[in-house]
Amino acid sequence: MDTASALGAGVVDKKLLRKKVIAIAWPAVTELILISLFGAIDMIMVGQLGAAAIASIGLTNQPIFLIMAVFQALNVGGTAIVSRAIGAKNNKEANQATRHVIFITIIFSILIVTPAIMYVEAIYKFMGADQEVIAIGLGYFKVALIGVIFQNISLAIAAVLRGSGDTKTPMKVNVASNIINVALNYALIFGRFGLPQMGVTGAGVATLVSRILAFGILMILLIRGKSGLKLNFSNILHIDYKLMNKLIKIGLPSAMEQLVLRTGNLFFIKIVAGLGTIVYAAHQISINILSLSFTTGMAFAMAASTLIGQSLGAEDTKLAEEYGKEVRHLGSVVATSIAAIFFVFSKQIVGLYTNEQEVINSASMVLKMIAIIQPFQSSQLILAGGLRGAGDTRWPLYSTMAGIWGIRLTLGYLFVFIFDLGLIGAWLGICIDQVIRYTILFLRFRTGKWKYVKI
Repeated sequence: MDTASALGAGVVDKKLLRKKVIAIAWPAVTELILISLFGAIDMIMVGQLGAAAIASIGLTNQPIFLIMAVFQALNVGGTAIVSRAIGAKNNKEANQATRHVIFITIIFSILIVTPAIMYVEAIYKFMGADQEVIAIGLGYFKVALIGVIFQNISLAIAAVLRGSGDTKTPMKVNVASNIINVALNYALIFGRFGLPQMGVTGAGVATLVSRILAFGILMILLIRGKSGLKLNFSNILHIDYKLMNKLIKIGLPSAMEQLVLRTGNLFFIKIVAGLGTIVYAAHQISINILSLSFTTGMAFAMAASTLIGQSLGAEDTKLAEEYGKEVRHLGSVVATSIAAIFFVFSKQIVGLYTNEQEVINSASMVLKMIAIIQPFQSSQLILAGGLRGAGDTRWPLYSTMAGIWGIRLTLGYLFVFIFDLGLIGAWLGICIDQVIRYTILFLRFRTGKWKYVKI
């Protein structure tokens, strides 16, 4: 008996529902947690080079995320269309959507990244980096930008695979590539196994190699059709304008959401960077640790997108709503467990990154704040994922606009510069932002209007 039939009489089989959610979610949860752990290990390695090295990498993240924002639109649109097409048993449209998303990602990645590489020093200066940070991070930034091209394509492939219900393939490929990344990081940062000692730049080279490998494997699997979807190059230049219109209609609000988020974060980083390299290093460590919890919410959000999209594709609105509730429940359980660990072991966790006591004291206080907002953060991510899967991408945009620009930047500036609360004040703004976004998305989800969005 499948999940849909369990609802035939209007009675939900909770055990079957939960089993389906876990089957879709666990590979994504595993993948993103492990990737975050590998990222934490990378940062711990770089941390041995000092606070300026940590800051040099941290300041590159927001510009890179901003560059990637436009591709989030394609990925969200691709996941929504593929999941609905699979739910409606329309494999032809699923494959067409896959081809369009990947082709456009390749073209625009090259067009956007190439000029960015030419202006890396100017970007660093705009972000508020001092000359020491720029000197250390310049080589890393250039190499990291090249890696963005391959990362964008890999993310596009992963998005359509997850839309089809295949969360295991992206997990296996990304975990394997990140293991290689960590090994190469150790070798190239510190000059081990006969390889040159490249410092921070070595971390960038290691990341580039791992992303090229992930791109190559995912592309081969997609061409061979191992996961149900199949990429065909015979008509790669043919554009289906009706399908493109669907991708744009669904994805444009998500692109705007990402642009709002990333530009807001750019200005927020400038606020924090103005507090000095030591404080910014503490902030970057806190962000890195936050990603460990953030990714579990993102993983459950992916599950919500896939399951809600497939249910609506099969015209089963009740099942879609039940999936939304169950994913939120499971996500909250995981988030609360992580929160307890962060709160109790805050100093020990931060101490893995650095020996500088001032950095440890600041970051450990922030980590306790992160613990408190975990349930709100997880729920808002999952609710946003569910709405995107339904094609209702406007409300995640509205919540991000209100949270980032209305709350985070405004309160962050007030708390840091007017009330002189330093890093704690900046993070207080982040915490309130998360609560506001959760409230907006919860109220939208409860209306049920997302179940009737046409794509």
